[in-house]
Amino acid sequence: MLTLKEIVAALGGQLHGQEDFAVHAIAPLNTAGATHISFLAQPKLIKQAEETHAGALILAPRMFKLLQGKLSSAVAVIEVDDPYLYYARLSQLFAHSATPSKLLRHPSAIIAADAVIDPSACIEAQAIIETGVVIGANCRIGAGCVVGQNVHVGAESQLHPRVTLYRDCRIGQRCIIHSGAVIGADGFGFANDHGTWVKIAQLGRVLIGDDVEIGANTTIDRGALGDTVIEEGVKLDNQIQIGHNTHIGAHTAMAGCVGVAGSARIGKHCMFGGAAMILGHLEIADHVTVSSGTLVSRSINAPGMYTGIFPAQANADWEKTAAVLRQLPDFRQRLKALEALLAQAGASHHKE
Repeated sequence: MLTLKEIVAALGGQLHGQEDFAVHAIAPLNTAGATHISFLAQPKLIKQAEETHAGALILAPRMFKLLQGKLSSAVAVIEVDDPYLYYARLSQLFAHSATPSKLLRHPSAIIAADAVIDPSACIEAQAIIETGVVIGANCRIGAGCVVGQNVHVGAESQLHPRVTLYRDCRIGQRCIIHSGAVIGADGFGFANDHGTWVKIAQLGRVLIGDDVEIGANTTIDRGALGDTVIEEGVKLDNQIQIGHNTHIGAHTAMAGCVGVAGSARIGKHCMFGGAAMILGHLEIADHVTVSSGTLVSRSINAPGMYTGIFPAQANADWEKTAAVLRQLPDFRQRLKALEALLAQAGASHHKE
């Protein structure tokens, strides 16, 4: 629970209304009750804002003017330039206030004698901390996590239960890694010896910058020789695969089930929709957006939005389309032949 005074003191904004109003939770406009705060981020939801039962609203100046006289006088308003961004920061404030007080180091945790763990860090039940590990201030290592040899975890980072960090990896400050994530597993590297596969030992690391969030069951492979690098502010959704020696630039975001093959180099401030696929050894410029389901098979050298999706059709229609697509090489040859004939005919006519 937070008062409006506490919220504004922490996040800013102009308060119109009772500053000691106690907010119990954040809720959507259409389900909010008298002890809730909600926000209006899209003008199309203004009707919901007019009818909401929320005790407080977060509004942009324009929306505040439009709603004046339509809201109950009991509804408090925090006026801000970007309500959605304010909501994001407010959600963090509520999450932090709801975090239970830290327990002492759980007696079932297994911690190497030489591990360096800040006294403020929390190590939960059955976590394993191996030799050479360094864990910074205010970290939380969830139940059942495995932190491998010589791993460094920066201050205020949080590992949810059952995260696995392989040896030598580096995790920055204020990172969040969700359950089931595996950081530093071997990359997919093999040499062919007359039909049999010989494993290439993966000798690099995974280096993760500050303020990175990694979703549940996402895997980031260690480098073969150099390192796999995830720069600061990157956000990875659930069930993403990042291949070995990949480099992802700062503040890039990827939705669920994206796959990035080894040695791809992705720029800063990029966005990838769910299930997009990036082939190995490609380069993608800064500020590139790739639509969901798109296969990137060539490097992208200029910012912009890129899409390679064939819309779904009824199966019978798709079969007809596929039949045409299979004939495209033949159509191309026939078109070139026709163009050549037309060119010859045009040349003959010109001579006459």
